[in-house]
Amino acid sequence: MKEILYDWGGANAWLFHLVNDARAGWLDQFMLFGTAIGDHASFVPMLCVLTLAAVCTVSRIYSRDPFHGEQAAQLWLGAIAVFAIGYWLDGALLGWLKPVLDFPRPPLALGEAHVHIVGEAKFHHSFPSGHSSFAMLVCASFWPLGRYWRIGGVFFMLWVGLSRISLGAHFPADVLGGFFLSLLVVLVVRLAINRLAIAARYTASLH
Repeated sequence: MKEILYDWGGANAWLFHLVNDARAGWLDQFMLFGTAIGDHASFVPMLCVLTLAAVCTVSRIYSRDPFHGEQAAQLWLGAIAVFAIGYWLDGALLGWLKPVLDFPRPPLALGEAHVHIVGEAKFHHSFPSGHSSFAMLVCASFWPLGRYWRIGGVFFMLWVGLSRISLGAHFPADVLGGFFLSLLVVLVVRLAINRLAIAARYTASLH
């Protein structure tokens, strides 16, 4: 089963080499920066920046049109709530899945001599990619905010995902697994929040 779902008949390793074999000094620095931003440790500073962006955006809209300002506030509040709750749930799932599955990372699976490693070499807990999961969490959480947020989110997600392959830390299947896990988490959290909001409005209408 692993040969089909994870190895893809050898395509997983082939795609890894396609990305990992592309080398340049500036590319390594670019990928290192993407990995640094895509680390789960970026959650708190990113949450602070996004909250500040929400306050500035909502204040600007509300000063022109209070009705649309309230709508923008609800949209931002929902996105930040999904991001915060999703971060906790996503972290819990990763903390359980990685050691249970314990897939080997590229240096262990292919041999260090066949992998271009930039930064610290890691050998275990490859699936799913935590960095890729966090990148998808950011992208999917703020997707409802509009076109520019979606374009930026997709770029960020692809940048972080490719960086994990380029630096020799993960296979493409690990990256896709991280994307899928976090997307599922965001969809579940958003559905739960929407249900709670509907229930709250219904309760309020009864009083």
